[in-house]
Amino acid sequence: MSDPGPPAAPAGFSLNQQTVRQWSLPELAAGCAAAGVRHVGLWREPVREYGAPAVARLVRDAGLTVTSLCRGGFLTAADPAGRAAALADNRAAVEEAAVLGTDTLVLVSGGLPPGSRDLAGARERIADALAELGPFAAGHGVRLAIEPLHPMYAADRCVVSTLGQALDLAERFPARQVGVVVDTYHLWWDDTVAAQLVRAGESGRIAAFQLADWVTPLPEGALLGRGQLGDGCVDLRWFRERVAAAGYTGATEVEIFNPALWAREGAEVLAEVLDRYRDHVL
Repeated sequence: MSDPGPPAAPAGFSLNQQTVRQWSLPELAAGCAAAGVRHVGLWREPVREYGAPAVARLVRDAGLTVTSLCRGGFLTAADPAGRAAALADNRAAVEEAAVLGTDTLVLVSGGLPPGSRDLAGARERIADALAELGPFAAGHGVRLAIEPLHPMYAADRCVVSTLGQALDLAERFPARQVGVVVDTYHLWWDDTVAAQLVRAGESGRIAAFQLADWVTPLPEGALLGRGQLGDGCVDLRWFRERVAAAGYTGATEVEIFNPALWAREGAEVLAEVLDRYRDHVL
């Protein structure tokens, strides 16, 4: 009797590369195939090191589709040279996403320039950049997806802190050019998020949906403090149900930055993530 292979992962489940950062790209492709996972979210740094065309072949040969590429963005520079460099880097990111076959480029918009306290001005510079990048991205079959980050990142990483702020930017442009990312880690605290998810659904703006839990105390630096599904205080199933009710039918990426997970064997982490996904998300 032939080997039936691994059981399929839940429909729509996507493993973001950062959750198993300890895996190389070939290990990621092989590990996902062995676990019955059919979708992955990728990051630019390892993709560029391996070469986007080679990664595209690798994931295709493993039967995988790329649900998103992270990240573009950092569009808040106030000086002409910084702005030009950011636009060039984002055009390169769009081209890489197109090579990988994903229609979603996640944007981390950028923090305040050194010495600045002007949040509104920084957000306007994001809008100016989107006006240039949106048509370019759409021409490559890629949508720019603004990801709001928790307010603790506003100074140095992302001046877009709420889903409402992200939609205020995205709605200036056609939906096929600019959408938004719904990430539970960043949005769980916001009591307006339910209404904003309805708004996002009505305008067809949800481009990506990502999961991680919120655990306390936060580690030093906060960036690597995302929790394994079910270990924190986020109602992950509530988010999944509301995002689905808003009309989103794309993949659900599990994206967890956590050194404790990275220190373990990758296949063990993936198996645990899949179990937690079934228990806390479905």
